[in-house]
Amino acid sequence: MTRRVARAIASGTHLLAQAGTGTGKSLAYLVPAMIHAVDDGERAVVSTATLALQRQILTRDAPLAADAVEALTGRRPVVALLKGWQNYLCRHRVAGGYPDDDDALFAASDAGPRAGAASLGEQVVRLREWAGRTATGDRDDLVPGVSDRAWAQASVSRAECLGPACPFHDDCFPAAAREAAARADVVVTNHAMLGVVVAGNPGVLPEHDLLVVDEAHALADRVRSQGAASLSAAAVARVAATARKHASAVVSDLEAAGQGLQAALAALPDGRLSAGPPPALAEALAALDGAARGVLTGVRQAAGSAGGAQGGGADAGGAALARTAVSDLVDVVERMTSDSVAQHRDVAWVERPRMGAEPPRLTLAPIDVAGPVADALFDERVAVLTSATLALGGGFEPMARDLGLTLAAAPWEGADVGTPFDYARQGILYTPTHLARPGRGISEAALDEVLALTEASRGGMLGLFSSRRAAEEAAGVLRGATDLTVYAQGEDQLPALVEAFAADEDACLVGTLSLWQGVDVPGRTCRLVIIDRIPFPRPDDPVSQARSEAVAAAGGNGFMSVAATHAALLLAQGAGRLIRRAEDRGVVAVLDPRLRTARYGSFLARSMPPLWPTRNRDVVLGALGRLAAM
Repeated sequence: MTRRVARAIASGTHLLAQAGTGTGKSLAYLVPAMIHAVDDGERAVVSTATLALQRQILTRDAPLAADAVEALTGRRPVVALLKGWQNYLCRHRVAGGYPDDDDALFAASDAGPRAGAASLGEQVVRLREWAGRTATGDRDDLVPGVSDRAWAQASVSRAECLGPACPFHDDCFPAAAREAAARADVVVTNHAMLGVVVAGNPGVLPEHDLLVVDEAHALADRVRSQGAASLSAAAVARVAATARKHASAVVSDLEAAGQGLQAALAALPDGRLSAGPPPALAEALAALDGAARGVLTGVRQAAGSAGGAQGGGADAGGAALARTAVSDLVDVVERMTSDSVAQHRDVAWVERPRMGAEPPRLTLAPIDVAGPVADALFDERVAVLTSATLALGGGFEPMARDLGLTLAAAPWEGADVGTPFDYARQGILYTPTHLARPGRGISEAALDEVLALTEASRGGMLGLFSSRRAAEEAAGVLRGATDLTVYAQGEDQLPALVEAFAADEDACLVGTLSLWQGVDVPGRTCRLVIIDRIPFPRPDDPVSQARSEAVAAAGGNGFMSVAATHAALLLAQGAGRLIRRAEDRGVVAVLDPRLRTARYGSFLARSMPPLWPTRNRDVVLGALGRLAAM
C-alpha cells in the first residue's frame, strides 16, 4: 500500500485503496505523505471519521512514521491537529465575555441516562476550572467529558468570535490551532471539516496538495449531513429571543412569521415535498425571510455599537451571539426559498420529531454531493482515499461514483492491497434461508434464531439490528431465557456499553446503527455477530428516494446505485466487527434469506469479508459450541 500511495502522489492520480483491518494503512499513507512534505515542501491533510482513529494517528502512528522519515531524510516532519472552531474552549466566554444561558445552567441534569450524572451547572464549573490548566483548550482533552449543552457555555462559533476586538485574541485556542496547522507538514482533521470545505469555506484548512481520507466510506454521508438544514417555529422563536435579549431588537414581526411557519407546516403531512414548498408554505417562508432580514439589520447595528463602545465586553459578546443566530436563520430561509428543489439539487421534506413537544419542521438536504466533493476536495491536489470497505459488489466504481472521483479532472484507480486475515478459515457466514423474508419488526422465528445462536456461543454476541425496537425485543428474549449479561443501546452512554461488553467475554451487546461501524472488540469477546436484516434505507427516506430518482432519470438503476450500495456498505462494516486480529474466530449470522435468494444478494455478499458461507444450522451451532468451549 505504501508503494501504491507513493506512486499516486508522484503521478498525480487519485487512489482508492481498500485495506483490511490490521493492514497498517495509517503508516502506509503517513510515510509517503511525510516524505513528500519534507522533500517537496508541500503539506498533506489527513482526515478521519472517528475520534478513536484520530487519537491513534496522533499518539502512535504519526510519531512512529516521523521517526522513520527523520532517520531517512534528516528532518522530522511536523504534525498538527485541527478541528472546528467550536471544539476549542473560548477563554473570553469562560471569563464572562459572553452572556450565560441562565435557563440551561440551572437545569437539573443534561448528561444522559447515567445515575448520578452531574448537573449542567456543575459541569460548567468543572469546565471553568479546567480552563485554567489546559494547554490546548481541545474539548477531547477534557476527561471525563461534558454534555453538549455544558460545552456550549464555554465555546463560540467562528462567526460569534470577536476576532481582534477580543481581549484574549493573542491567547486564543482555536486561532493557535490554526497557526500551528499553517506551520505543519501534516495536518490531521476530520470529515466534518471537509464538509465545511465542501459547503464553500475553503479557508478553514491550510493550503495542501495532498489529501488523505481515512475511513473514506463515511465521507459522502458526512458531507450530506453537513449540508442539511432544518427550520421550525421553535427554532425561529429561539432566534427571536436571542436577538431581543442580546441586541434589544424588535422581533414582533419575526415571532409572527414563526407562527405563520408553524401553521403552514402543521397543515402538511409528514413526507417529501417533491415539487418544493406548496403555496401556503412558500408564502410563510417569504414572510419569514423578510422579517429575519429586518431583524438582521438591527442586530448588525447593535453589534457595531457594542464593539465600538465596549471593545471586547459582554455587550459585544451578546451582540455577536445575536448577529450570528439571525444570520444563520437568514441563510437557511434563503436556501429554502431558492429553486434548489425545483432544479433537483436539494430534497425537502416535512417531519414531526418523535420525542418532545417540538413542532413540525422543514428539512432540506443535498441530493448528490459527488460534484461538490470533486470540486472542493479533489481539484488541483492528489487524493488518497482508504478504508476496509471500498470495493462494493467486488468493484470500486460504486464508491468512486458516490465520492465524486468519477467527476474529478485527474484520473483515479482502485487497489485492494489485501488483508492479513484468512477469512474463510477464521469465520463463517451463516444465512438461515429457512426463515421468512423480514416484514415489519422482527419475527418470532428470527428471535428464536437469535436465542439459539447466542446460547450455542454462550454469549460473546454483538447484535446489529435495524431498529431500536428489534434490539429491545432481542434483549428481552435473551434476558428472559438465559443468565447472560446483556447490554442494550440506550441504557447507558455508548462508549460505556462497549467498554463493559469488551471486559466480559460472555456478555452480549445489542443495538442499532451506531454499533455497525467503529466498534473494535477483538478476541473471544466478539465471536458471534448477528444482523437481523439487510440494512436497506427506509423506503420513505426522502434523500434516498430523491437520489434513486436522479439515477433513474439519468438512465441508471436507482435501486442498485442507492439502496443496494447503502446496504452493501453497512453489511461490510457490520460483518467487519467479527475478525479484528489474526487469531479471531467466529460467526456472522445474517437472518435475512434475501442475501442468498434475491437477485441482488450476490452483489451484497461480494461486498462482505469472504467468510466461509453456509445455510446449515447444525454446522453453525456446532461451531459456536466448540468456540465457546475453547
